[in-house]
Formats: sequence, structure tokens, C-alpha cells
Amino acid sequence: MVVRQFLQWLNSARVSERAAAAAALARAFVEHELPFEDRCAAEAAMTLLLDDPSPKVRAALSEALSMSRNAPIQVVSALASDQPEVSQYVLVRSPLLTDLDLIDRVAISSGTLQALIASRPVVSMGVAAAIAEVGEVEACAALLQNGGAQIASLSFRRIAERHGEDARLRELLLADPRLPGDCRHLLLMFVGAALSKSPLVLALMGQARAEHVTRDACTRASLMVIDRTDPAEHEALIGHLRLRGDLTPGFLVRVVAHGKIDFLGSVLIELSGFPETRVRALLASGRDVAVAALFRACGLADNFANVFVHALKTWRKVAKGECVAGAQEVSWLMLKYLGAAPGQPGPAEEDRELAALIKAIHLDVLRENARTHALEIAAA
Repeated sequence: MVVRQFLQWLNSARVSERAAAAAALARAFVEHELPFEDRCAAEAAMTLLLDDPSPKVRAALSEALSMSRNAPIQVVSALASDQPEVSQYVLVRSPLLTDLDLIDRVAISSGTLQALIASRPVVSMGVAAAIAEVGEVEACAALLQNGGAQIASLSFRRIAERHGEDARLRELLLADPRLPGDCRHLLLMFVGAALSKSPLVLALMGQARAEHVTRDACTRASLMVIDRTDPAEHEALIGHLRLRGDLTPGFLVRVVAHGKIDFLGSVLIELSGFPETRVRALLASGRDVAVAALFRACGLADNFANVFVHALKTWRKVAKGECVAGAQEVSWLMLKYLGAAPGQPGPAEEDRELAALIKAIHLDVLRENARTHALEIAAA
């Protein structure tokens, strides 16, 4: 028999010869080129080759069997547990390895092997979750770059929580359109923390000023996160903001001034505990007294509630097409309501802090609109 002769020859063959012969035997097996009796013997021979002292021989066997569904499962399983230069072929390609096999390998492997598993043509949600939970940075980066990977929202969160301080991984996460809004906000916080600790920023501004500037920048960026967050993810984003202590009255002032009314509704549903239909109806067409009561039920002071109601009236008109307005106009109307607009006597004592916040928002919007207009002129 051919296989018997092969086994007898192995003892005297050189490594390169054994590697070539192992590959040829494996290809003949998976391509059904052997009679039944020889197939049984070939399977036994490949099992014996698992004990070959040279990793080059085992790697040749692994590569030849890596893409076949006809390969002996016990051989593939053993190869998957071998050293990296051997196991890499079956870990990346073999259709015989189940999700449980791959998850087990992720749990006990280094970042290089984890990255190989993350690079498989198709990565299930369960395997992706394992990589997100225990994978090193290299593996998580490979997962995010794999278009065939099914990544759950929870897995995105775990990657962001575990590796959010890594700049490259942050870039990959933020570039993924599937990334939940709360993860985007968490990554913004990592960016802000990195900037506030930057030696250059500290040298230019000092620690207190740097922390203040980065905190304000993160708050403004949070509004952009809302725009990129699917309404179905609002609840998760709100929960994240609450846990971090970022869901403040000041943040809600920015939300209202910039017209994020759908998100505001989600916040009010979460904070008040009222049914969604009731909250949405009040925001759309509720009377001032009822809407103010809704805001107060969420813990907002009367001055905040009243200025929110005033802004909401304008946004309703915009939604109905009765007027054209944006954050610049609405923030100015909010200032005017408090008596803090230019030419007015100034806000009441209890409204000064709120007026200062709205004025800062108004000036930010003015600068941004002016910057946008200048760029448009330059590009014309």
C-alpha cells in the first residue's frame, strides 16, 4: 500500500521531504483521490504526523487541511491547539472548528492567535463577544476591521471600556457606523482625558484651564454623538450619561437650544417614568402648564422648566414650517426670555447662572456659524 510505504519512509526522510509529503497526503485525502482502504490508512498517517518533531511538517499538514470540510476532525482539532506557526492556518480558515472551539482558543491564546481568529471570513456574535471580553488590543483591532464579523452592541461597549485609552482602537471604533451612541460618548471622555493630560496642552494652558476647556469640548461633542445615535439606542446613551454624572441640567440646556427634541423626549421618559405616548404628545402639542409640570417632574428647577417651554414653542413652529430658526435664533430667544439679551436690563439673580450658560451656548453657535460661512465663501 502507498500509505504503508509512506509511513516506513518517514523515519529516514528529511524535514523538507516530510513536509512536502504531509501536504501531498493531506491534499489527496481531502480531494478524495484515495480508495477507501487507503483513506483510512491516510487518516491514521496524518494522526501520526501530529507527533512529528518539526513544526514545519505539522504546519504543512495544517495548511493543506485548513479549508476542507472533509478533513479529519481530530487532526484539525489537534492542529488548532498546536503552536502558532502551525495552528494559524486552521484557526483562520477551517470550517470544522465550531464557535465553542474558537471561544476556547480565544480564552487561552495570546493576542496574535486571537487576532487570527478575529480575522476569519465569518465571525459569529458569540466569538466576537469572547474577543471583546478577553481579547488583547491586537485582536480587538482585527475584529473591528473584519467586515464579516457580527458584533453586538454589548461587545462594542466592552471593547470601548477595556481598550478605550488606545488611540488606534478608538479610531477604529469611531469609524464603525454600528457603534452605539453611549460608546461614542465614552470614547469622547477618553479623548478628553488624554488631551487634559497632554504635556503640550498643560504647558500652554495650565491644568485647571486645560480641564475646563476639554470638559466643555466634550460636552459640545456629546451633541454630535446624539445626531449619530439611532433612536433605539437613546436609552443606552442616557443610562451611560447618568452613570457618568453627565446628564445635568446644563447639558439639557444645550440639548434644547440645539433642537434635539427627540432625544429630549427620551430623557424625559427615562427621568419621569411617564408613558412614552404621553411625553411625546406633551412635547408636540401640550399646553405650557402641562409641559412645565413634566420638566419639574424630572427634577428641573422652575427657571429651567420655564425657559425650556419657551424654546420648545419655537421648535414646534420650525417643525410645522411656520418659521425658520436654528440654535442661534433659539438661544437668543432663550436669553431674551430671561432678560439677558443685549439691550435688556439683565437676568434676575436666580437666573444669572442659567443666563450665563445660554449666553456661552449662543456665542459658540455664532462662532461656528461664522466659521462655516467663511469656509463657504472661501470654497466658492
